[in-house]
Amino acid sequence: MKATRIRKTTAVALILSAFLLPRIAGAAETLEVVLDQAALMKLPDKVSTVVVGNPLIADIAIQSGGLMVVTGKGFGATNLIALDRSGTVLMERSIVVGGPRGKDTVQVYRGVQRETWSCTPNCERRITLGDSADYFSAIAGQAEARNGAAASGGASATKAPAR
Repeated sequence: MKATRIRKTTAVALILSAFLLPRIAGAAETLEVVLDQAALMKLPDKVSTVVVGNPLIADIAIQSGGLMVVTGKGFGATNLIALDRSGTVLMERSIVVGGPRGKDTVQVYRGVQRETWSCTPNCERRITLGDSADYFSAIAGQAEARNGAAASGGASATKAPAR
């Protein structure tokens, strides 16, 4: 009787582990990143090559100490593969990039036109993939002009117009 009870308990444990372990392992295999934000990932030892399936979705930067910075560039899912010198796969991860989360981001719809605002604590315009083309272009143009002025030490912003 005891042997039968032990066998049933062992069988139930094996069945449960067969169903639960793949889900637990699968959850650890996916890195979730927010669009325009970065996440850190530890690389295994002896990595010589890192491949990103779609660099339009996620970008990587290798840092010292075996760290890698993963930045969300576009909505969607891609994968990352780390190889050693002989081409052996040391690590493979899925990367899922989603939109900003939380109460600090507001999307305003005007018919089919969308605008995104960042409200931290005051609401300011923010460009996000999926915003209407006119809104996106206007904000991107302002950001580029500001960055250009900063890069040139403000010379382009204070330069008198040619006559």
